Amino acid sequence: MAPYESEDSTTAGEADDLRAGRRKAARYVVPVAVVGIAAATIGLVPAIADSGDPDLPDITAQQLIEKIAKSDVEQLSGTFKITTDLGLPDLGGLGAGFASGAMASGSGDGSSADPSAKLTELASGTHTLRLAVDGDDKQKLSLLENASEYSLIHNGKDIWGYDSKSNEVFHGTADEAQADKGKGKPEEVPATPKEFTEEALKAVDDTTSVTVDGTAQVAGRDAYRLVIKPKQSGSTVGAISVAVDAETGMPLKFTLTPSSGGAAVIDAGFTQVSFARPAASTFDFTPPKGATVTEEGELDKAAREHGSAKSEDELGKGLEKEFGGPHTGGALGKGTEGGPEVIGEGWNSVAVFDTGGEGVPSGSEIGGDMGGFLDSLGDKVTGKFGSGTVFKTRLINALVTDDGKVYVGAVTKDALVQAADSGK
Repeated sequence: MAPYESEDSTTAGEADDLRAGRRKAARYVVPVAVVGIAAATIGLVPAIADSGDPDLPDITAQQLIEKIAKSDVEQLSGTFKITTDLGLPDLGGLGAGFASGAMASGSGDGSSADPSAKLTELASGTHTLRLAVDGDDKQKLSLLENASEYSLIHNGKDIWGYDSKSNEVFHGTADEAQADKGKGKPEEVPATPKEFTEEALKAVDDTTSVTVDGTAQVAGRDAYRLVIKPKQSGSTVGAISVAVDAETGMPLKFTLTPSSGGAAVIDAGFTQVSFARPAASTFDFTPPKGATVTEEGELDKAAREHGSAKSEDELGKGLEKEFGGPHTGGALGKGTEGGPEVIGEGWNSVAVFDTGGEGVPSGSEIGGDMGGFLDSLGDKVTGKFGSGTVFKTRLINALVTDDGKVYVGAVTKDALVQAADSGK
């Protein structure tokens, strides 16, 4: 466990207790059936907006992390907003072309109610969502749009997705969702402030500063402000701020600001929340009259008929191998067996793997809109390693060398080049 910048210190035994507490807290994460709708890079409107700092008893960073770990909220309902600012270039019509091409070569006749079809919508911009949870078996997440609504409902063994705009329904089962995890498909992505916080706490080590920085009010609730910062230079992460409910210990708002400054990259939080049990009818769903219902198995069959099922499965296994999964570890698992080489430590860790192929061609070699798109994303770099292209966002950057090696991390362009040079 990292040494916290507070008056107390953390012993080895206490650290073990904290880790055990985090494992307990993970049981209360909203299951994949509900949070799978949210993209990995979602965030929420500006960093913690206070309506007055409440006067709360003093608490240390260690005590606040323990409070998060012991949080046992199983019933809640509320509204939260999502905004993402990765600093990606505007794709314009090119983005639409990519999307249509992916659908044509991917799942074939898909459904707009399929949860995976909504992922790209949450990758940028601002979105409002409603959430209701009643234990492990009942959750509902609704994406509110201008004149329509998309809802994802988990009620017992059934998973329903409904797109009111197209009047399409997706139906699957919780058993199928769990089985997919065993086929190399990626785990659920964080969506709520609690999930983001649990992921951030996994990164806490000796390269991290963790402090309590006063109090805040979020969604009408009194909260403590936990701040997590990398001690090293070279990380794209500037600071992570978490508003933790003073009564329940549940994170209410999560904000990640980049080291480059400016707006938050990831910022997720509630604007309204209640910890009362939602009405049972909240989780009831019957396909509306005239709606087109697509079963999960039908989408898998269509994918196989279009020749994509094998490639999707191989992609999932490849991502699990390279970036970490339940069995292989990988870059996110600190380079455990089966994963790529990891250069550096802590927040400056860079995962390295070999594609076995050539590097990325330049925009001039490709030409047209695609060439311009690649050039807008990448910077040509050289070093002891040779030459390559750095593809950048405000959070995750990747260096693809001309000989096919890939260096990935939440680090700056210069840090990637240094990692590539050190690997020679």
